Amino acid sequence: MTEKSDEKKPQISVIVPVHNGQAHLEGCIESIESQSGQTFEVIVINDGSTDGTAAVCDRLAERYDNLRIINLSDLGVSAARNRGLEQAVGEYITFVDADDRLRPGTLAELYRILTETDSDMAGCAFAVWSRQEEWQTLAEPDANRSGGWETIEYNNDSYLKEAILRGNSRCWSKLYRRSLIGSTRFRQGLSIGEDMLFLVELLPRVKRAVETAYPGYGYFQNPSGAMKRPFTPAYMDQIYCWEIARELIVKQDRSLSVQADAQVMVAIMLTVGKIALLPAKKRREAADYLRVCHRKLGAIGKKRDCYAFLPSGYGIKVRLFNACPGLYVRLYHCKNFIRK
Repeated sequence: MTEKSDEKKPQISVIVPVHNGQAHLEGCIESIESQSGQTFEVIVINDGSTDGTAAVCDRLAERYDNLRIINLSDLGVSAARNRGLEQAVGEYITFVDADDRLRPGTLAELYRILTETDSDMAGCAFAVWSRQEEWQTLAEPDANRSGGWETIEYNNDSYLKEAILRGNSRCWSKLYRRSLIGSTRFRQGLSIGEDMLFLVELLPRVKRAVETAYPGYGYFQNPSGAMKRPFTPAYMDQIYCWEIARELIVKQDRSLSVQADAQVMVAIMLTVGKIALLPAKKRREAADYLRVCHRKLGAIGKKRDCYAFLPSGYGIKVRLFNACPGLYVRLYHCKNFIRK
């Protein structure tokens, strides 16, 4: 899009939450503004940044007249996305994290497959990058051919079974009809797993969804991102989100209870792994959280059917942690310390 957009109502609203993202925000927005094909607006929600993000936002707002800045007081990513949804005017909605980027043509491709299949939402694959040189290679026109990529259509039942319960539980890299989202919002106060829960809550209204293997979303492997940071109590959110999601999934299809149980078990073990990586003093301080994980896993672990749905290696991890939690944590810590 040019730096001066027309006065037409935008077809697509791009919602970008940011917190202390001064190093990445400009590159993210430039990748969005380079999209072509549809009219769109960009809504940046600056959620209580304390670095130079506000100044970057001001520069971008001067440069692009289809960009709006909304300021919040560090309310969390869910609240930021929700505010964006409240302010959006487009018929279609998409989310982009502030350290990520869109490859050229991504919005046009998502819009094309969504409208051609008359779907409620369309998703694409993502490519991981961590250095500017890697991004430049990904953004090359030849790397962005849209023809020939595999496309799969789903109803809400198959999307739950074959996408969400198989790891495609991200809210980004997708284009949604505004009518599908309606009044559904991200659950505030949750920072890990909240996007998966958002998708699960949308599912009852999904008549058709489509996914393409086209890797149109550039996911930045951020060494300081939420999933890379040391354990904090917020990591328990991924367990709580999957517990809530499990109840919603069972309401839709009771036969999926064991698959949902397996996802809760994985979330617990990922959290345990984060605790295990802490220094000894910090691990002792997190002992109560470890006990919560052990208790929750013990209750689910009695349902032997769900072991068949665990990723490779997780069955052994679950059994060892259930039997000897202290030993498991020490072994996990030592193994990863040696790797370093």
